[in-house]
Amino acid sequence: MMLKQFSLSNMTKAVSSVIAVTTLAFSVSVSAAEKLEKESLKLGFIKLTDMAPLAVAFEKGFFDEEGLSVQLEAQANWKVLLDRVVSGELDGAHMLAPLPLGTAIGYGTKADIVSAFTMTLNGDAITVSNDVWKQMKPQVPMAGGKPTHPIKADTLKPVLEKYKAEGKPFNMAMTFPVGTHNLKLRYWLAAGGINPGFYEPPKDTSGQLLADAMLSVTPPPQMPATMDSGTIVGYCVGEPWNQQAVFKGVGVPVISDYELMKNSAEKIFGVTKEFAEKNPKTHVAIVKALIRASMWLDAEGNKNRNEGVEMLSQKQYVGADYDVIANSMNGTFEYEKGDKRDLPDFNVFFRHNGSYPYYSDAVWFLTQMRRWGMINEAKPDSWYMDIAKQVYRPDVYMTAAKALVAEGKAKASDFPADSESGFKVPSSDFIDGIAFDGTKPNDYLSKFTIGLKGKQKVASGKIVD
Repeated sequence: MMLKQFSLSNMTKAVSSVIAVTTLAFSVSVSAAEKLEKESLKLGFIKLTDMAPLAVAFEKGFFDEEGLSVQLEAQANWKVLLDRVVSGELDGAHMLAPLPLGTAIGYGTKADIVSAFTMTLNGDAITVSNDVWKQMKPQVPMAGGKPTHPIKADTLKPVLEKYKAEGKPFNMAMTFPVGTHNLKLRYWLAAGGINPGFYEPPKDTSGQLLADAMLSVTPPPQMPATMDSGTIVGYCVGEPWNQQAVFKGVGVPVISDYELMKNSAEKIFGVTKEFAEKNPKTHVAIVKALIRASMWLDAEGNKNRNEGVEMLSQKQYVGADYDVIANSMNGTFEYEKGDKRDLPDFNVFFRHNGSYPYYSDAVWFLTQMRRWGMINEAKPDSWYMDIAKQVYRPDVYMTAAKALVAEGKAKASDFPADSESGFKVPSSDFIDGIAFDGTKPNDYLSKFTIGLKGKQKVASGKIVD
């Protein structure tokens, strides 16, 4: 009887302790949330592998630990996503890296969007149909019975000439005019002597003026099926939609963007300037959670990637088969069926300062928008710097980073030094070997054979000086 009373007494104390601890934990959570201007958030994304930091921050509880109650919502396409961020229906979103730059200059939608976080480097590829690949392959250098990579677009020129002789358009797809896939596909084509076309806004926004290859928009998940139907013969997109073409047997990825232009910014996290100004603490809390997610994704030689792939394969995120997503997320990439090669940096989330928003990345995108006529008037170098600094916010990123260091969740060495200028060291890691210095955009533009330079503009469908 005494033993029973003792046990009951201990149980009562234990339950009381649990209630007290739970109440304390709830109190701390509420207190953390009360310090934020906005606690409940709806964040958007497109069903692509590189939305991973959002999924991880949600699934691993990083948003919760920052006092944020987050709802993640897939969007139909980039235009819908952008419109919903601008209208305030979404508090922020996974975005194409050049998208907020396009809104800043008023190409298409005019809006003030800022980014304090780069979600990923690399992660794209250019895929062609089986028939086009069959025609390209005789021009592709081989080694050991396999194609030598990277594959340049000059191997595609005879195919385009055949299409032209037969009076057929060579139709390729990208995901959005002011987007990485459009600009990277154009870069690859032009480096091989193929004109991807010009814009003449607001008169002509097709981007097909003077074009050898006709580029148009197709939503990412629809690309393999659209190519299989014959509507397009190739595309540039993020994963898993290149590997999906391999698995479905409808196409062959010919080059990854890592081979095209090493460690380029691909997606960013964007919010409106109004949101950032009204909710500075909330903005920092979001970035903190996303930094932790990116660190987790790249930790210890990608040890967490399989778990990350499992998350992404869920219907509410990407919804593609585990094996399709894993094909690129685990440091490999498959070109022709069975030709799987090591590509450890195909997806980079944190290493190489991957999540830091570099001004030089913004400047590169702006140079390409100028190159193809989206920016149809000559601009001084200072203009490129001003737009980059208006949109990219490394100051917010470093505030979040320093908070994580102070909390013991990261090390100072994980991040750029306080002296970081925001401009990467000039590099010629591009398929055409042309060096890019983010501080000299007009000098960079002058080096291209195809594209606007100096005072050139597009007028009445022609390039004029």
